[in-house]
Amino acid sequence: MLRVAASTMLMLAIGLLVAATPAAAGNVVARVDLSEQRMYVSIAGKPAYSWPVSTARRGYVTPTGSYRPTRLHRRWYSRKYDNAPMPYSIFFRGGYAIHGTTAVKALGRPASHGCVRLAPGNAATLFQLVSSYGPRNTRIVITR
Repeated sequence: MLRVAASTMLMLAIGLLVAATPAAAGNVVARVDLSEQRMYVSIAGKPAYSWPVSTARRGYVTPTGSYRPTRLHRRWYSRKYDNAPMPYSIFFRGGYAIHGTTAVKALGRPASHGCVRLAPGNAATLFQLVSSYGPRNTRIVITR
């Protein structure tokens, strides 16, 4: 009987821990509005952040659609564009990623080769959210 009670208590404790994890609390949605050059982040359906971004400049494309993160890299360097630093990269479609940039003065207007650029601190915050909640519980939505 004591063994059953201990087992039940253990299962209850595990259930409470699982319920307290960020993934159980809801999803992260990072919505990028290309016309506004802005990212809106919600957690469990509640608005949490709004940040300026830079997306594809003339001659380049930022893909629209709904994606899940495919890879996360705290430090990444572009193999295509002169080893440019891409801190806090969250890849969502092939070589396209959301990442930090040193070109913060360009935020709020198109300036990239197609990636979604954020201020480094904002990229770190988003990276931490995606890491905590997990790619399965994260959605990246890009609209015109």
